[in-house]
Amino acid sequence: MPDDPRRRTPRTDAVLADPAVAGAAERLGRARVKSVVVAVLDDVRSGSVDPSDAAAEVLSRLPAAATSLRPVVNATGVVVHTNLGRAPLSAAAVAAVRLAAGPTDVEMDLGTGRRGPRGTGALGALAAAVPDAGGVHVVNNGAAALSLVACALAQGREVVIARGELVEIGDGFRIPELLESMGVRLREVGTTNRVRLADYEAAVGPATAFVLKVHPSNFRVEGFTSSVPVSELTGLGLPVVVDIGSGLLAPHPRLPDEPDAASVLREGASLVTASGDKLLGGPQCGLLLGEAALVESLRRHPFARALRVDKLTLAALEATLTGPPSPVAAALATRPEDLMGRARRIAEELGGVAVASEGRVGGGGAPGVPLASAAVALSPDLAKALRLGDPSVVGHVHDGRLLLDLLTVPAELDDVLVEAVRRAAT
Repeated sequence: MPDDPRRRTPRTDAVLADPAVAGAAERLGRARVKSVVVAVLDDVRSGSVDPSDAAAEVLSRLPAAATSLRPVVNATGVVVHTNLGRAPLSAAAVAAVRLAAGPTDVEMDLGTGRRGPRGTGALGALAAAVPDAGGVHVVNNGAAALSLVACALAQGREVVIARGELVEIGDGFRIPELLESMGVRLREVGTTNRVRLADYEAAVGPATAFVLKVHPSNFRVEGFTSSVPVSELTGLGLPVVVDIGSGLLAPHPRLPDEPDAASVLREGASLVTASGDKLLGGPQCGLLLGEAALVESLRRHPFARALRVDKLTLAALEATLTGPPSPVAAALATRPEDLMGRARRIAEELGGVAVASEGRVGGGGAPGVPLASAAVALSPDLAKALRLGDPSVVGHVHDGRLLLDLLTVPAELDDVLVEAVRRAAT
């Protein structure tokens, strides 16, 4: 009788003892690795895997890290891509997160050995970046920042807001519902496309807590429109809270119509709320900037505890503010001619075509503003294989071509991109 290969199936403990497999167990966890070993040995018994290849097959099926998240090369041309995690962190921010992963002095004064204030480095960096702010605070995302303001300043009272600013911020979440969940009554003024100062004046009364301006995200209203600037709203005698959304801290030449925190504060806003993981280019967090007394009252409110950011966020935010330009800033500063030069080199290697393209900010920032870019045009048949590759590469199909837009691909990943396309084409 011929030798049955199933008789040579190694024992589970023998495969787990293989040095490479044992190393993977230390990195990924024994339970996860053992489940893969068991599955591979079942395939050995069925004859689909040679017994001598069992350990190698286990290693090929294991993930690179103990997470289901996969790295993605963003070749969509959308700089702040919500589905890909919004702003990619800078190398400095990644290093800061790695340092903060262990024990740190996040809330301890090492000089005295006693408890110290939390996040002083990140808050100090934010204050230095926006000197027009009398006080600053950080919570866990942009919606949380606005929620804290509503809860602390307007619970049981009214907030006046223009009808055209009652926006939906993504995934079905709407500003009016968010505010009402905090016990706030909304007083809508104006129409969808036009609002005047007189509308605000008529709505303000003893029950009004503050006036809210929300920057429309993901859309623009054009044509017969009017709005009231912050500088005029300050004459109403109430706090003016402005949600600028995308987290731009200072004016940007490429985004002249995008509101920024410094300019809005100089116009007289009492408080500004924004996201940290969009145009700022940092980790997910919500920024609160404005009058010192107001910010301190928010920081001390009981609800603020539920919105507190962790040490990893504080570390990444500080490094983003004090370190080299973030990938978002680098993308916005890239010249289209440089991108086209890269596109031509990559296209020549892959047999594709270099084409001019238009990127976008994304994440609700600068809606409708095109960013001149360049892309490599390939067969759309490669799109799925590239998405499922390692690393995954996500482009976008337009006019029957797969475009790999280089606005969002750092130059140091050009070789990675080329190899990923070659593997996908085989």
